[in-house]
Amino acid sequence: MSTLTVPQPLPPVADDCEQLRTAFAGWGTNEKLIISILGHRNAAQRKLIRQTYAETYGEDLLKALDRELTNDFERLVVLWSLDPAERDAYLANEATKRWTSSNQVLMEIACTRSPQQLLMARQAYHARYKKSLEEDVGHHTTGDFRKLLVPLVSSYRYDGDEVNMTLAKAEAKILHEKISEKAYGHEDLIRILATRSKAQVNATLNHYKNEFGNDINKDLKTDPKDEFLTILRATVKCLTRPEKYFEKVLRLAINKRGTDEGALTRVVATRAEVDMKFISEEYQRRNSIPLDRAIVKDTTGDYEKMLLALIGHVEA
Repeated sequence: MSTLTVPQPLPPVADDCEQLRTAFAGWGTNEKLIISILGHRNAAQRKLIRQTYAETYGEDLLKALDRELTNDFERLVVLWSLDPAERDAYLANEATKRWTSSNQVLMEIACTRSPQQLLMARQAYHARYKKSLEEDVGHHTTGDFRKLLVPLVSSYRYDGDEVNMTLAKAEAKILHEKISEKAYGHEDLIRILATRSKAQVNATLNHYKNEFGNDINKDLKTDPKDEFLTILRATVKCLTRPEKYFEKVLRLAINKRGTDEGALTRVVATRAEVDMKFISEEYQRRNSIPLDRAIVKDTTGDYEKMLLALIGHVEA
């Protein structure tokens, strides 16, 4: 006999908005009610809730959340409530404004989104900040980082599966030459990683390994302390095996003495509706502990409950 549970029909969006309004009313905020609604609605549903809330109550839901909630829980709920393109624009802008420019976040957004999603994030950036993402990235980075990141965030890769094997062989050879010369910031190396389709990059890197014996990331590990090599390796991973990249971000975020809530929040908010199932499987394979258990051990309260809701949100 089937044990599948039939999903409950969602309440009308007006009811969700009324319930959220109720959660903000009175002396205390009803965080549990907020999680039960926003933690279980997909991007299209959340967008509709936000529109309806603004029309009904004359206030942006995000402003209300910002006012009523605090700390990591607030950041997670607000990021989750943003439209995905707006969220990427917000995270990218934040990354360009930090004193230590958060190059990894910029690379992550550029390389793990589809070409269309990256384009939409750039359009959202225009709308929100009245300037372009690429000009801010160019202004806030220098040297090899600028040479890599500006083309990455400006890219509109081909998104099909077709692969040119002759080109893959030729470009694998170029990559091997430049890496052998330690010319890590060479324009050809960056051009290949920044402009080729993900399928083409995969074919090139497979040929690289077959022809030259090493995974490219092994050859990019000559100096573990070199920050540019670190971001090049992360770029390769994001383009070819994003679930492995995100697993490592989560592992470092959860396993340090003291959690890196910023990274944990970002990965859960941006990947819950994308590939969290694969990231969770990779996490368990790598760490011999389920991701939800690791989160329970490392976080508390409403923040923990919202994280768990979103990690279980994959099927919603």
